[in-house]
Amino acid sequence: MTDASTLNSDPDRLFFAYWVPNVSGGLVVSKIPQNTGWDLKSNVRYARTAESVGFEYALTQIRFTASYSAASQHESVSFSQALLHHTEKLKVIAAILPGPWNPAVVAKQVASIDNYTDGRVAVNIVSGWNKSEFHSIGEWWLTTPSATAAQDEGFTFAGDFYRFRNYKLSPKPVASPHPEIFQGGNSDDAKNNGAEVSDLYFMNGMELEGFRTQIADVKERAKKFGRENIVKFAVNAFVIVRDTEEEAIRTLQEIQGKADVEAVEAFKKEVQNAGASASNKQGMWATSTFKDLVQYNDGFKTKLIGTKEQVAERIVLLKSLGVNLVLTGFLNYEEEVEAFGKNVIPLVRELEKQGRGKDEAFEIERTGDVYRK
Repeated sequence: MTDASTLNSDPDRLFFAYWVPNVSGGLVVSKIPQNTGWDLKSNVRYARTAESVGFEYALTQIRFTASYSAASQHESVSFSQALLHHTEKLKVIAAILPGPWNPAVVAKQVASIDNYTDGRVAVNIVSGWNKSEFHSIGEWWLTTPSATAAQDEGFTFAGDFYRFRNYKLSPKPVASPHPEIFQGGNSDDAKNNGAEVSDLYFMNGMELEGFRTQIADVKERAKKFGRENIVKFAVNAFVIVRDTEEEAIRTLQEIQGKADVEAVEAFKKEVQNAGASASNKQGMWATSTFKDLVQYNDGFKTKLIGTKEQVAERIVLLKSLGVNLVLTGFLNYEEEVEAFGKNVIPLVRELEKQGRGKDEAFEIERTGDVYRK
């Protein structure tokens, strides 16, 4: 097996991340058996395995109440810190839900953790789509945008919910100029924020034209800030790699066929509320069907379902569209994190060495039909 440092030596490579299962219920809202633990010991094992086989990022989840069959939830920032202390190279992205955390507390936590771990923490500012969750913990559920700014000399801001007067953060984070900022969302406000301040903009799974349109949209908005070549893009994908495409599709059908109907319908209701509140009425799940929502970030739509060769080909197509990072989820973490790293990432690297993933027209001609089915 190729050493991870050699595997990831090309500065132009596509990056791989995985969802940390720090909530119960796995990565699908289904009653299918899942060989995936959500406790810390299991997750330490997954993290160590992941960094040894070529993953460079891991993303913890944030929930304060039960949702999409996640009856129990470990808090994301503390869980991220625990994983960082048990790994050596992996960057861990801590999900931050605006509202419950005061920004000063988040800044202090993240800056401190960044110092403890030699600059390996990042943050994902998530969208507040879960209205009932906000209400249950006594937080405002806002439908208007907010803004922040950072200054080395001191931070001053006056808004409806937060006020800061010459706040100085010390020590500063190790990462320069700051820990990486990830962020998603389909509203105009989310896209504008991504264009202005985010390092990586997360996209749910979608069809081919959806990826192209959203990347172009955010890049166009970023021109206003001179960041059209700075902001990068990440996509969510639920991965099913099997020996044959037929076997992979049967696994998908079984996951969807055993869906937790009540939990999926409840999730659908919440995300429809969120979409309706956006100024453009385009929430992240605006076009999602029941079967799509069985994976709660539309991961099936990304079509990383098939043989290892098929999945590798589709990944380089995504790269050609402008995707810089693929965020993966799996049914059985005990086996599939390692298998993906050993069997798929090296294939992607070999295709990259051949110059693949750079010519969008070529990749669409070769592989794009699978996203139009």
